[in-house]
Order: sequence, then structure tokens, then C-alpha cells
Amino acid sequence: MELTAVAAAYLTSDPTSFAYPTARTRWPVIITQAIDDAYRSVSASEDPEKHEEGKKIVAELVNLKYEVQHDRALTPIRDDGYPDVAIYNRELEQLGNPTWLNVSWLYSECYLFRRISTSFSLSTHWRNYDVFARQKIKTFLSSRPAVIELAARYKDLVTQLREGKSRGAPVDEEAERILFMEMCEICLWGNATDLSLLTSLTYEDIQKLQGSEARKAAEKNILINNLPAVYDLLVAAKKAGKKERQVDIVLDNAGFELYVDLILAGYLLSVGLATTVVLHPKSIPWFVSDVLPSDFASLLNALANPRHFYETPTEDDELQGKTPEPLSETEVDELSFLFQEWSGFHAEGQLRMRSNRVWTHPGSFWRLPHEDPELIEDLKASELVIFKGDLNYRKLVGDANWDPTTAFTTAIGPLGPGSGINVMALRTCKADVVVGLKPGEDEKLRETEGGGGDSGARKWAWNGKWAVVSFSKGT
Repeated sequence: MELTAVAAAYLTSDPTSFAYPTARTRWPVIITQAIDDAYRSVSASEDPEKHEEGKKIVAELVNLKYEVQHDRALTPIRDDGYPDVAIYNRELEQLGNPTWLNVSWLYSECYLFRRISTSFSLSTHWRNYDVFARQKIKTFLSSRPAVIELAARYKDLVTQLREGKSRGAPVDEEAERILFMEMCEICLWGNATDLSLLTSLTYEDIQKLQGSEARKAAEKNILINNLPAVYDLLVAAKKAGKKERQVDIVLDNAGFELYVDLILAGYLLSVGLATTVVLHPKSIPWFVSDVLPSDFASLLNALANPRHFYETPTEDDELQGKTPEPLSETEVDELSFLFQEWSGFHAEGQLRMRSNRVWTHPGSFWRLPHEDPELIEDLKASELVIFKGDLNYRKLVGDANWDPTTAFTTAIGPLGPGSGINVMALRTCKADVVVGLKPGEDEKLRETEGGGGDSGARKWAWNGKWAVVSFSKGT
């Protein structure tokens, strides 16, 4: 069942779509960054065979950039042994061998990163190389103040909750509900590293936030907020005494966003809203910053030895003669607390990582029941499946030009009501498609500063300022 029969796809040739500047400006920059990264690593290699192989990969990336900038036809993915090659190439043929600047945005962007991956996967010495790893690490290092701040708040919160439970303190149900909202909103705004949306994470202050202006201000840019219904769902499962209660998170970005995803996962496990959390990363370097299994390991390693991670000068630090500021003993203790928590959950099987190449296929998630029925059955067993970020949202709704008042439950097609899967999308808007808005809301947003006006473009949805938390019950 294909979404194109229901609503038209966004095209890179449409000047009113964010696809247009993406293909002409953003993609060449992304490829250039990949070229620079690969060149640095190739130049540092002292193995002659590895060096020569790396030079060929750099040349292929240079050629890819030329193809994009000169609007060449997309060519079939070379066979590197993975079954998704046939999927990409079959769809490319169905699209009529299009050119880069006149093609489905969703397909071509996925194809771009699959092409980059192929250059490495066909090699001997570079097949497991993540050409975006440097960028991910650099970004996470730049999030240091927020990482440390949130670690302190999280430790205080978990400690207070456990102390309250051990002394049999009465449960404040409204405070519990508000705390859930706060945690999910941190996860929603995972790329915002100043934590300006959060007033405090101490349990006492959470109780004081009931009906406060702080919460209203924090929520003003969330256009759709179905978190109350999601909380009710998880609480009902807990009160029903279900022994196994799983929450799945289809991940988006590595670094700070993965960090806050783990904060949410740890919170759900600590308060008993889930007994197991399954994290779904990507299998290949994807959309620059998406999570790979190695990113999860790197994050845990950073927390296990925070002094080494934060106090070791980077290549840029050394070039600029900078020395990172040392961590305090308290900061080390708070970061180590997170490592103990998360590695403990992982060791006990409560926090799991499950890769699947279906997440890097070129099409929408409307295809999942056909492409991977086994995955669908696994997701049905979950109390809630959280899809993080803009790309996962685009795939859920097919990246199609829906009327913005279309119901989310309609736009996700086979994953909607009747699918047996409870779906929540946590998404900051960074692309055109949006559904579930009230009548006239899109028009009002277009009239805001930089919103697009009468240009025909939904520019308000391009910059990550606005967000949606959409929910579909599977029954």
C-alpha cells in the first residue's frame, strides 16, 4: 500500500518546499563535510593499502557532490551484499531514473546517505567507518553544560523518588503526571541544549509547578500535545498489573539527543511506567547525526570515564592551544551515577538495543507491514512505540503534502488505529509536512515572522521552533 496514491510527495524541484534548498544547498555541504572527514582519516593512515582504498572513496564522494550540483541522473546503488539494494534500485526504476533536482525528497535524501554508505561498505579497510562520527562527538562535547546540568537534576530526582518509595510516602498523582510531561518535553526538544524549557527537576519543585506560568510558557510552541493520553495509557497498564510492559524508542540523533532519550528511558524504568525499554538505532551512518549502536557504546564510555572524555583536548583544541576546563568531583560523581544506572539497566536486560536495516530503507513506514511483518509483531507487543525526530515523523506520514488538518491517525495509514501498535511521535518541525492542526492554524503560523506569508511555502515548519506530540492508539 503506497502513500503516493493518497497524497503527493514533496519534490526537490518544488521551490515552495524545503526540499528545494535542501537539495541545492544543504546536501552539497553535507557531502563536503564527509569528504573533509574522510580525507583527514585517509591522510593519517600509514597503511599503503588502506591509504589507496581511502583515496578512491574520497574520489567517489567528490563525484557524488558533482552529480548533485549538476543535476545528474540518480544511478543504481551498487551491490554491497545487503538486501535493501534491490529495494532502492527497484524504486529508482519506478521513479523513471530521475535527476537529483527533480525527484521525491524522501527517496532521494535516503538514497544520498545510502550512496555514501556504499562507498565505505564495498571497501576492505573502511567498511565500518562512520564518516560522521567526528561531527557527532564534537556536537556532544559542545553540549557539556547541559549534559552536566541534567545529570545533576536526574540524580537528585531519582534519589528523591527512591527515598520517598522506601519510606512509604504517599504518591502525588498530579505531580507524577507533570513529571512525565517534563521528561517527555526534554526528550522532545532534544537538540535544545540550554534546557530553558525546564524550570527544575526536583520532586518538590515539580509539585509546585501545577498550573504555573512556567509550564504554559514551556508548552506554547507545542502545536499538538497528546502527552496526557500517553501517560494515561502507561499508568493504566501499570495499574492493571501487567508483568511485562515494554516501551520502544525509534531513535533520531546521537549525542545530546541520545543522552536525553536515555534520561527518558531511565526515568520510565525507575518509576515503573515500563519494565523494558528497547532502543532502535540505525545500521549505517544516516542523515549525518543519527544513532548507530557504536554511538550508544561511545556515550556509555564517556560517562564511565568522564574526565578522559571532557578533559582530553580535541584536535581543534590542540590547534587553538586550548585546554578543556576540568570537571569537579561533584560533576564526575553525577555523570558516573548515570553510567551506573544505565549500564545496570542494560546488564539486567531492561534497556536493550535492537538494530534493523528497515529503518534506513528509502520509503515511508506505511510499507513496514509488508517489508517486515516480524518487526510489526514485535511492536504490537509494546505498550508504546515512540518515534523520535523529524525524519521518523516524515516517514510515518509518508512525507506527503497532506492538508494540515488531516488527522495523524489517518496520515500514518497502516500504523494507525486497528494496527495493534500504540504510536507516539515526538517531533520538532524541520520539514514541510504536518498533520493534525486545527482549521486555520497553518494560515496563522504562515503569517508569523519568517512563517512563509503568501509565498506558498510553509516556512514556519522548517526551523525547529515548533513541535508536535502526536499519538495514535492501535486499537
